[in-house]
Amino acid sequence: MDYICSDCPRRCAVRRSDDTAAGFCRSGALPTVVRAAPHFGEEPCISGSRGSGAVFFSGCNLRCVFCQNREISRVSVGKTLGITELRDVFLRLRDQGVHNINLVTPTHFSRAIAAALDGLELGIPVVWNSSGYESVETLRRLEGLVQIYMPDLKYLRAEPARRYSLAPDYPEVAQAAIREMFRQRGPFEMDGEGLLRSGVLIRHLILPGQDLNSMDAIDFAAEAFPEGSVLFSLMSQYTPMPGLEAYPELQQPVDKELNDRLCSYMARYGPADGYWQEGSAATADMIPAWDGTGVS
Repeated sequence: MDYICSDCPRRCAVRRSDDTAAGFCRSGALPTVVRAAPHFGEEPCISGSRGSGAVFFSGCNLRCVFCQNREISRVSVGKTLGITELRDVFLRLRDQGVHNINLVTPTHFSRAIAAALDGLELGIPVVWNSSGYESVETLRRLEGLVQIYMPDLKYLRAEPARRYSLAPDYPEVAQAAIREMFRQRGPFEMDGEGLLRSGVLIRHLILPGQDLNSMDAIDFAAEAFPEGSVLFSLMSQYTPMPGLEAYPELQQPVDKELNDRLCSYMARYGPADGYWQEGSAATADMIPAWDGTGVS
């Protein structure tokens, strides 16, 4: 593959090829994968009893200062896979009995992923597990190939988006992207085992001191879509990582008072269907080992 890339909202317009890493995401045209294995750290409707078939891609089109996966998001690491090899990864995971194929941070490899999924009969849903910072045009390439969209909704305010992710346009970009995801999939559908088969699950990570930003995210999910049509996950698992000296406000986990206040706000004003976490979720235990499992 070789093309001038404007696939994400950065619109870097750099040449990406099979053997050249370029652009804000610092990635080539073919995907680099650092792990492909059953994963049990997602919401119950995604992980189920047998796990979600998580394919972790390296690189990212954001630069979140608090990223828990910075070992793989800041650089292009892992094994570079061709289209056929990527299909084989999906099929191997399917054959292990996972409930879905979970594409983690896939946006900057959307062209290759779309090519790998085209015509592939998996028999289980494909999950687009993204930052929410993506263009509507790119999402339209995925129509019919992705059954479940699971975007972050990190910010509804420009200042924290700029300060923490170098993306002051994140609020409007993510809202437009999520509306497009809903246009494609419509109201969510569960199977008889409580597993998500189709639809949109919006995730929001609570950040210390950003209660108004979180309330805005809850309000958007409740007001932008018909009642009972999207799922919303309010996450309190924020874990301070090394290198946050310039961000003292981010050096502590989310306190119980803030978490309880936002959970109450969600229960009162948020979507009718969804999840929230207890404060005990704020640990590094669920960060996988970046050891090449499933791809090396």
